[in-house]
Amino acid sequence: MKTVVVTGGTRGLGLAIVRAVAAEGYRAVAVARKPTAELDRLREAFPGCVEFVAFDLAQLGGIHGLVGEIVNAFGRPWALVNNAAVGHDGVLATQHEREIHELLRINVEAPILLAKYFLRPMLLERGGRIVNIASIIATTGFSGLSVYAASKAALIGFTRSLAREVGKAGITVNAVAPGYMETDMTAGLEGEKLAAIRRRSPLGRLARPEDVAHAVVYLLGEKAAAVTGTTLTVDAGSTA
Repeated sequence: MKTVVVTGGTRGLGLAIVRAVAAEGYRAVAVARKPTAELDRLREAFPGCVEFVAFDLAQLGGIHGLVGEIVNAFGRPWALVNNAAVGHDGVLATQHEREIHELLRINVEAPILLAKYFLRPMLLERGGRIVNIASIIATTGFSGLSVYAASKAALIGFTRSLAREVGKAGITVNAVAPGYMETDMTAGLEGEKLAAIRRRSPLGRLARPEDVAHAVVYLLGEKAAAVTGTTLTVDAGSTA
């Protein structure tokens, strides 16, 4: 059974990715600070296919050890999905430096270090997949999310260059850029605001976490063996 490591895999989009990965017959290893009831239910639904490893990705110095722990427990992984992120918003001129540092540490430095250390067993296997979860905000911009946008743009640049670096070893590196999604967060929006977002989509709806998760599963599979260095946008057409 191939192992897929999913950071931030206990809720939201990460949980949807874990569910989709397990349903495809992979072993999904969710990495997060603590488990959730939703993840526990997935572990019951997919026995032996969903695992959990506790780790705070803000602790960059422990990432090397985390990778070693996962490899020792589950073998050399087939794929890494860099999904975990924080999204502090605020006008840059008044945003606290602490938030800026945390955002860049978790959204940029942690994915790069995870890729660095998981690439070593992938190179030994002469194959593997890295999928970085970016955002349409990286290219469209959004007021109050300048640092977040910078972090996601960094992931896209990282994806393109790393794909060239490891392609000859049979490893693909891609990004998925979700748009605004149907989540518990959007459920709290007022009716007209949500309707306005839907109107911007040619499909008349928002993307769902499951839509993004299916895109990730595609990139993990053999049918995407010739797809690398690209960004797959899943936004119900809002940026068309």
